[in-house]
Amino acid sequence: MNHFFYSLLLYLVLPLMPLKLLWRSIKQPDYLKHWRERFGFYCVRPNKSVIWLHCVSVGETRAAAPLVKALIQQYPHYQILLSHSTPTGRNASEQLFANSVQRVYLPYDVPFAVNRFLKHFNPAIGVLLETELWFNLIATCKQRHIPLLLVNARLSEKSAYGYRKLGNLVSEGLQNLSATAAQTTQDAERLEMLGAKNVQVVGNLKFDVMPPETAYSQGQSLRYLFGKERPVFLAASMRESEETLVLDAIIAAQIPHLLTVIVPRHPQRFNEVEALLEQRGFRYEKRSTLHQIVAAETQVILGDSMGELFNYYASADVCLVGGSLLPYGGQNLIEAMRMSKPVILGEHTFNFKEVSELAVAKCAAWRVKDLAEMTKAIQALIESPKKQAEMGAMGLTLCESLEGATQKTIDIISRFLKPSSH
Repeated sequence: MNHFFYSLLLYLVLPLMPLKLLWRSIKQPDYLKHWRERFGFYCVRPNKSVIWLHCVSVGETRAAAPLVKALIQQYPHYQILLSHSTPTGRNASEQLFANSVQRVYLPYDVPFAVNRFLKHFNPAIGVLLETELWFNLIATCKQRHIPLLLVNARLSEKSAYGYRKLGNLVSEGLQNLSATAAQTTQDAERLEMLGAKNVQVVGNLKFDVMPPETAYSQGQSLRYLFGKERPVFLAASMRESEETLVLDAIIAAQIPHLLTVIVPRHPQRFNEVEALLEQRGFRYEKRSTLHQIVAAETQVILGDSMGELFNYYASADVCLVGGSLLPYGGQNLIEAMRMSKPVILGEHTFNFKEVSELAVAKCAAWRVKDLAEMTKAIQALIESPKKQAEMGAMGLTLCESLEGATQKTIDIISRFLKPSSH
């Protein structure tokens, strides 16, 4: 595909985008807010030179937290602008950074919208998190002489194969980036094979994400409500249909007084998971209405709250990290390890391939292939506080050994920024 046909295709689907926003707003009304920004029309205006970071959704926004905080500290005379693609990413930005940054939606990748965005904010530099390749955006930044970096970059074999089919469009786009900071050597090699230049391996920013100072105390408060004497199994960041597998496993495990906490990855699925619990006949309570100690007969807590994942990890004995039981690629296991918790993973962890393999090799994570193995892992870990502590300690040690990506990324960014002057 060449650039002309890429743009033509985007223009053809552009009239459908309002319908897509309307459709998504049925489950998530926030999709109707700030919709003009998606077409390049903005009300917020910076009063300083702008450092712009694009963080698609919640995962990228959380991963960017140490980088954003370091940029605020080291470049106080710049305005930090975060762009997002989802309401949950935007909401996560509000929770993490409040008024210390400005936040908007990135426009659709059609030339007129991209031009409006770049003309309005005129960033001194742009930083794309992970693998967000928008080819008109990249080309326009090049034309406007705006340095554009791809950081915390990862590229699975599957994604690399898909990008390879797009030919010159991808190679030209990667070559137009000013620099790329890859998570691993394998990521760097795949990006270079597709045409990326000036690639450096810096590690994963997610290893630098620290739990909020209140996570431990709030986690203990949660544990008090759950019942200090009850074993607590957390199924975190669950994706579609994975809850059914978890419910089957806890039934098969037959652990006395076990309390299972299920936290869906996306808030629009809270009602869907509640309906599943009712259909399956589970006695459950919701986190949003939990104000006293959980009843002894309650089997499941539905984690229908946002921004509490570290608190949930702090409250649990054993943690299953979702997105890995079915082929979604896995969610972030680093947060659980950072909280010194034993991790159970399914087979499908290609989004965190190197990290999950390291965690399993270091006995910080237990990989399961099917329902029987998941049941066995839950039973074995709940029954052994010693094993829980050993795995948790290995996970924390692994996280600490892999810190440092933030400073390396700042060093790359600084090469393209003029020093702040008072």
